[in-house]
Amino acid sequence: MTIIDGKKISEKKLKGIEDEIKKRNWVGKIGLAVIIIGGRKDSTVYVRKKMEACEKVGIKSYKIELKTTATNDMVCREIEKLNNDDKVHGILIQLPIPRHLNEEKILRKINFLKDVDGFHANNMGYLAMERREPLFIPCTPLGCFEMLKEYNIEIEGKEVVVIGKSNIVGLPMSLIMMKEMATVTVCHIKTKNIEEHTRRADILIVGVGKAHLVKKDWVKEGAVVIDIGINVLKDETRKRGYRLVGDVDYENVKSVASYITPVPGGVGPMTVCMLIKNTLKSYKNLNGY
Repeated sequence: MTIIDGKKISEKKLKGIEDEIKKRNWVGKIGLAVIIIGGRKDSTVYVRKKMEACEKVGIKSYKIELKTTATNDMVCREIEKLNNDDKVHGILIQLPIPRHLNEEKILRKINFLKDVDGFHANNMGYLAMERREPLFIPCTPLGCFEMLKEYNIEIEGKEVVVIGKSNIVGLPMSLIMMKEMATVTVCHIKTKNIEEHTRRADILIVGVGKAHLVKKDWVKEGAVVIDIGINVLKDETRKRGYRLVGDVDYENVKSVASYITPVPGGVGPMTVCMLIKNTLKSYKNLNGY
């Protein structure tokens, strides 16, 4: 069994990005803007990690904080300002956003040329189509794909099972795998006898936010297991009173998997890394490189 070290891969890729930015004298010239709405603790942590990564490689970051009571029009006005700001090359909305807001309308407002999260309908549409390439692919699925490539894990012709069909993870993940000529099954909350599907998987990718959903007997011997889930469990033995776990019962599943991602230290660092990669790509696109 091999543990897929997302932290190590992301550090290597970020170093490459940092070196390129320095070599081309682009330090401080590339801008990423993050809009965060409301004061969710987890969102604040994620935004901080993204901004720290920007600083590390020489990208300038801008944080726009809006109150939970912000309206759709208020958010869209902020996006329009960023669309027209030549210093900003990437724009993202930190999800999830308050329920009263129209997520589809807000994401559609972002200029797809600056849509470094890859959620605009233009980017998702091109991802879904044969012989088309989106400008940007959503960061978490792209990070998973990059990890598989880094470990030379074959995708073509393999049976891939994705648990979760969200626009952020499950849907784009399944589209990427189909473009790589895998046979893809997508499972979700209405799937019956889900373990019958997962036991066929050569590559099992899980992202639903349910702690330890996937048990050892759900996984085929030798399968590759990618765990996207991040869940908080109370743990009085820890100083902070909790621990982070994935959607996979890691300690038991690792005995049958050939490759597996840990939580934390697996997919999470790669998501941030792909955001930085997309932002650099956007700068190049917008400036004709």
